[in-house]
Amino acid sequence: MEMGHRDRHQISSNLVFGFSEPRCVLNYRHLHYFWMVAKEGGFARAADRLEMAVQTISAQVRDLEKALGHQLLKPSGRGVALTEAGLAAYARAEEIFQLGQGIAEEVRQAASAKVARLSVGLSDGISKLAAHALLEPVLATPHLRLVCHEGEFDELLSELALHQLDVVLAGQAAPRNPNQRLTSERIARSRLQWYGPASLVRKQVRERFPQSLQDLPVLLPTFHSPLRSTLDNWFQDLGMRPRVVGEFEDSALLAVFAARGLGVFPVSHLGAQDVGLMRGLRLLGDCPNIGEEVHAIWSRRGQHHPLVRQMVACAHEAGAV
Repeated sequence: MEMGHRDRHQISSNLVFGFSEPRCVLNYRHLHYFWMVAKEGGFARAADRLEMAVQTISAQVRDLEKALGHQLLKPSGRGVALTEAGLAAYARAEEIFQLGQGIAEEVRQAASAKVARLSVGLSDGISKLAAHALLEPVLATPHLRLVCHEGEFDELLSELALHQLDVVLAGQAAPRNPNQRLTSERIARSRLQWYGPASLVRKQVRERFPQSLQDLPVLLPTFHSPLRSTLDNWFQDLGMRPRVVGEFEDSALLAVFAARGLGVFPVSHLGAQDVGLMRGLRLLGDCPNIGEEVHAIWSRRGQHHPLVRQMVACAHEAGAV
């Protein structure tokens, strides 16, 4: 059966309370009239406030009482007073309508606020420390709302093509796909450095780097990271088989475990500034011949986003590429 406009309006103004069987369906408008009568202390004063007939409001409140199955108001002098059931209903109605009165102000503030929203996708395997370093130039933007999503590379590209993201940071460029119309640009290539806790990074260990890695517990990124295959090839070229004691998808979590003494780990020079903020970590050595790449990928929407342009420009100015 087709629902008429009036029926749809009636349902939209209903509150459904599933306390017990039978289910009680309350009309939101009826509840509002009751609330006004209780606040004003009588039907006449409520009618004046609402600019309605007393008989209309009285009928609406009676309908509410029928729906609840309890009398809510009782005569008191020239006005009305709340029954015990009415006190309970009024307390809940007070909460509801106080919240409702705040909606308009919250919506007004949200609409007038000059929020600078930047939605960033971080591909699995990219160093979160490097990502933070690249985003740092835009973090001081007034009224910034930064939203970061982590996910699989292909999933993030799909979200980017649907304009759900402004930019994706990944360890690889976007594949050519005429249907997605995405643009890639390498914005960072940073040499690797190795860090570790002071208990492991001693003078003789630093002097023997990188051969000393053979004798140290090592923490590595998982195979989600393009950097992992680079490191494995590097170890193979050096003829080393390091003792890997931990593998982490999240580079920041990897650094935390290293700071707690679990082992030594690689990090790009770009993200090393954040590592330096962790107490107890020391530089073990540099790997100038290998590094981590970060690519910024955006759609036409991202191309015109001022914060995306600022991030890319700052990366070039800093010589990160």
